[in-house]
This record gives sequence, C-alpha cells and structure tokens, in this order.
Amino acid sequence: MVETAHIEVRGMHCAACTSRIERSVSKIDGVTDIIINLTTERGRISFHKNRTSMSEIIDKINKIGFEAKEISKTTAPLDDDKNKEIKRLQWKFIWSAFLTLPLAWAMFAHFHWLSIQVPELFTQPFFQFAITIPIQFFIGAEFYDRAWKALRNRSFSMDVLVVLSTSAAFFYSHYLMFTNINIVNPRQQVNLFYDTSAFIITFILLGKLLEAKTKVRTTEALKKLYQLQTKTATLVVNGKETNIQAAQILPGDVIILKPGEKVPIDGQVIEGNSIMDESLLTGESIPVEKHIGNIVYAGTINQNGLLKVKATKRNSDTSLSQIIRIVEEAQASKAPIQYIADKITAIFVPIVIIIAVITFAAWYTFFQPGSMSEALEKAIAVLIIACPCALGLATPTSVMVGTGRASQLGILFKEGKYLELLGKNNVIVFDKTGTITKGEPKVTNIYSEHLRIPDFLAVIGAVENTMDHPIAKAIVQEAKRYLPLLPSASQVTSMPGYGIQATVDNKKITIASPKYYKGKTMSLSIKAEGLVTKLEQEGKTVMIAFIDSRFAGILAVADEMKASSIVAVSRLKQMGFETIMLTGDNRSTAAAIGKKVGIHKLRAEVMPQHKAEIIQQLQQKGNKVIMVGDGINDAPALAVADVGIAIGTGSDVAIESADMTILNDDLNRVVDAILISKKTMTNIKQNFLWAFLYNIMMIPLAMIGFLAPWIAGAAMAFSSVSVVLNALRLKKIKI
Repeated sequence: MVETAHIEVRGMHCAACTSRIERSVSKIDGVTDIIINLTTERGRISFHKNRTSMSEIIDKINKIGFEAKEISKTTAPLDDDKNKEIKRLQWKFIWSAFLTLPLAWAMFAHFHWLSIQVPELFTQPFFQFAITIPIQFFIGAEFYDRAWKALRNRSFSMDVLVVLSTSAAFFYSHYLMFTNINIVNPRQQVNLFYDTSAFIITFILLGKLLEAKTKVRTTEALKKLYQLQTKTATLVVNGKETNIQAAQILPGDVIILKPGEKVPIDGQVIEGNSIMDESLLTGESIPVEKHIGNIVYAGTINQNGLLKVKATKRNSDTSLSQIIRIVEEAQASKAPIQYIADKITAIFVPIVIIIAVITFAAWYTFFQPGSMSEALEKAIAVLIIACPCALGLATPTSVMVGTGRASQLGILFKEGKYLELLGKNNVIVFDKTGTITKGEPKVTNIYSEHLRIPDFLAVIGAVENTMDHPIAKAIVQEAKRYLPLLPSASQVTSMPGYGIQATVDNKKITIASPKYYKGKTMSLSIKAEGLVTKLEQEGKTVMIAFIDSRFAGILAVADEMKASSIVAVSRLKQMGFETIMLTGDNRSTAAAIGKKVGIHKLRAEVMPQHKAEIIQQLQQKGNKVIMVGDGINDAPALAVADVGIAIGTGSDVAIESADMTILNDDLNRVVDAILISKKTMTNIKQNFLWAFLYNIMMIPLAMIGFLAPWIAGAAMAFSSVSVVLNALRLKKIKI
C-alpha cells in the first residue's frame, strides 16, 4: 500500500540541497516519489508502508545534514520559526559586518588619491588575522558544517563553493603573513586576502537575510487561508451554550453564530437569517444572504443576524480545510519546468569547481606566471559568482506567488504543474448545465394528457425527488407548489443521459428525454409531438412521462444563462481559444444556448462516457484541451482533459476529478486562471533568463579578473534576491 506523507525540512540553502535530499531519499527501497520545495521548506513523499517507514526516511534526511519532521497536511507554517531564523541571520550579519568594517576601511589605504585617513591598526596583518578568525570559523561555522555533510554524502552545494573560496583566501593569507612578515618590522606590507574572506561571508549572510525576508512574503496567501480558521465555537446542547474547540465539533452538533463571528464549521442553517461575507473564500465581494436550509462555510463571516447552524462536516473535512490542502499541494509540487533547473544544478557546482581550477592554472601559468595571489583571487571570484541559488529559486517562488494570487481569487490549482500546463492549451470545452447556464432550471411548461395537473405532478415529483440533478430539483419544486407532501417512489433506476424510471403506487413511471423514446413502441399523440418540437426550438429541455407504458404528459424546463458566460467566451476567443460546448441535452436546446453565448461548435445529446471520448479525439488531432464542467456526468471528461476545471458550485465528484477548481460559478475566473498561468510562466522564464545570463556573463568576467571576490559575493547575493522580488510582482497581477 502506497502512503503519502508531508514533511518540513530545515537547513536548505540552495537548489543543490533539494536535489541532494531527493536523490538520497529516492534510493530508499519503497520510496516511489519525493518532491522537496526550497521556498516553502516542505515536501511530499510517497512510499510503500510494508517496505519502509517515515522514521527511516526522516533519519536519512537528518543524516545528510538537514532537520526533517513529519507534519500534517494542514499544519500552518510557524511564523515564530521563520522569525527566529531571520533574527539569527540578522545578528550574524550585524556581527560579521561590524568585524568586516575595519577591513573595508583598510582597503582605502590602497587608494591614496581618495585622501581618506585609515587608522594604522586596521592595516596591521595580525589585527586583520585576529578579527577575521571569528568571521571565518564562528560566524561562518555553519558553512563548514553543511559543506562537510554534503561532501560526506558525495554531493556538492553552494556551501562547498563558499568554504573553498573563503578558506583559500584565509589560509593563503595566513601562510603569507607567517612566512613573509618581519616581526622586527611589522609595518612591512604584504598583499593579504583576509578582507576577501570577510566580505564574502558578510555579503552571503546579507543575501540570505534579504532572501529569508522576501520568501516570507511568498507564503502570505496561504497564511490568510489559515487565518480564516477559527479555533472555538459556541455549541448549543439542551438550550445551553458552551464554548468548545472547533476541532471537537461533530456532524449533527448545533452551534450559534453571532454577528461578526467567523463560521467555524461547514453546516446548514436551521434557524435565523443573515448576510454572509464569503469574499476571502470565493473571491466574490458581494455578501450572500443565508436563510433556513442554506449552507454556510467555515472561514466565512456572519455579518448581521443570529444563526443556528447544524454541522454537516468535521473540522478536517470542511471546504476551507480542503482549499488549504489544495493550495499547500500546489505550492509544494513542482512545475515540469523546474526539473530542468534541478538537472542543471545537480552538475553545476562540480563544473564551477573545474572552471575555478582552470582559471587558477591559467593565471598562475600564463597570464601572471608564478603569482599565487593573482591566480587565487580570480579562482575565488569564479567560485563565488557562480552560485546556483538564483536558478534554484526561479521556479518555486513564482509558482508559490502565482498559486497564492489565484487562491485569493477563488482559483485553486491541485498541483503546480497545472499552473504551467493551463496556459499551453488551445481548445476549451464547456459543459452546458451548471457551467454555461446557472444550473437552476425552472419548469416553464406542463402538459398532462389524461390526469389533472396536480395529480400528474405528484407522481412525477415523487420520482424526481429521488434524484439530485438540477432538472429533477426544478420539477420537485414545482410539484410541491401543488402538493407539499409527495408520495414515495421505489425500484428507482437511473438512465444516465436519458432520465429515470421508478414505481409509484404500484405504477411504473418513466421520465426521459425525447431521444430515449426513438425506436421504441411508446408513442406520443400528434399534439404532443408538435408541442415537443416547439418547446425544443425555444431552447427548452423537454422531459416526456409515461405511466405503465402509456403517454402521460410533458414537462419543459428552461435554465437561465449565467451573466458571465457571454463575456468569458468572448475573452477566450480574443485570446485565440477554440470554444466547444458538450451537452446531453437535445440539439435544438444546445443550439439556442450556443447562439446566445457565442459558441458555434457544439455536440448535443452526448452520453457521459462519450464526452471523454470526444476530448480524446480532439487530443489525437494535436490539440491541448481544457474541460470545464460541474456535474458527476462531467467527471470522465475532466479526468482525461489536459487540464480539467471544476466549477466549485458543482458536485464533489467533479471537483475530485478535476485538476483545478473555481470556487464560485463565474466563468470569468476560468479566463483569469489562464491569464495567471501565462503571466506566471512568463515570470518563471524571466527568472531563468536572468539566472542563466547572470552566470554566463559573470563567470567569464570573474575568470579574466574584472570582478574582485568581494564584488562577486555582493553580486551573487543580489541575483538571488532579485529573482524572489521578481516573483513577488505576481501578487499585483491585474485581472
């Protein structure tokens, strides 16, 4: 049995760290999949329980130099831990900068034309040696620790580059000082590199500090979702109110919601009226009225009325909990483009070390023969400037911010890869009922052949009362206008794509669409056939009823089109998408709706399994297909599409089958999701371009001596921070 677990990993500092963890853990027998996210410091692992365990996996990660622990899917990121890390880096940087300041001041002694007074003490080799020791071996101790653990596990990381470069600078300076300094004449000048070592460590700490601060901002969307959760609730038992933990609420419990309170659990209103602010959950700014029978959702805010709500779900199963899990999964997963970066960073550090060795040899042998100091300085600059941090941050930071921005609009991606794939499609297929239309049809026409209308509706309503389809609900609602208490139906048989059969008062009732009766012996009167044709031409859904194989009557149902449908389809066409509508409804109804919304390609009278086949046929022609649907009958098509989008007002099966979910019924959010996908991919490409160009340009400059090592350290820090800042621009995407 394959189990999936989530972990938190501390101590990662570059893309090579995530690659090392993934390579090491994937070698454990039983591990089938592992994804580690550098930005969130979290990961997802799938493994066979009978072949390995989480304790073995965590031990492996800890042995290679990191701190890992298993977490719940919905464990909120601990700001205290992040803030402690930021404070730790702040103090390390402050002390490193304080000790480096005299070395920076001493550099002005080389520029006599600046006329800057330099204290003689600052230029003394022994003084420089003394203040560099704590920087190199105490403040910089973590670099040695991580580098050793990486090498011990036959891996390379940024820390290896830092240790090689700073150690070379420090120990070579140490060698020069103790072999060339005249104790009798301590003023004798020798070119030392203590300042290089100190500058590199200080600038790297500054880069890490800025990176840590900016990375915290990338998780703001997820934090806002966690903040929607409320920990306590007011439970009503035998008329008495008791404060309890939200996690203790069970389905069936009754709670009270006072004005201004957050809803702690998903439930049904059983008493009272109010207005609910659902904007933070769905992205819709307009408050929603709630009455008896309406559903309220955890995380929404009760604005003005007192409500009694019966819980329908546990705390861990609420819509808000599911949304948090989906956003976490999306931010923890990798977009396909990330694997390119992973492959590059896996070999990047060894290549850089080779380039640094070649640089040292070239300068020592050809450019300045015998000059160890010049050759070493150029090699150190190469080691520092080529750090692959920016490359490793290019994708995950953009995916995190992009999915976070989408979640604020009520758009949920199940995995980061769908954020990448969505913008690459060229065909978008829509279901009709509940997707293009509101899915709230109303009965517009009733024709009974031989029964009174109330008696006819009582029988039909009894059968339809066993179904959860929008058309069935509309018929039941109309029937209850005549007879509030409907008879019961038995021996119910659903006919997917056609209708339903059942027994009421020992009579066999068949209610189905006109296409079901084609080729069957059950016939309609001439008047009824004419009425069916007329109603279908008007774009209405027609249901024909037979009682004991005798024609009984006709019901026509019309579904109002969503206000957003026409605008959304128009926007998609402007973006170059081919739009198609699939429906199980008759051709006349489909054509009428298609004409109104602006979709001219349509397939009507399509069975649920055939929807998936049509999607596959489009894919076989080389198309990349998005499917948008809301019902159980859309689940197969949503599953086979390149990207399946479920409308959140639809069925749980559709949402489960889809790759992403729109939390409200506004089709414009589908277009917004595509725009976010395209802008996020553009952002990722910008990050990649910057990271590649940075290394391509800077490594040769370092090799030929245009970059001093301390400048290389500053530039390396700037490159990482710039990538994160560029990703944060996605938070301000204009939709």
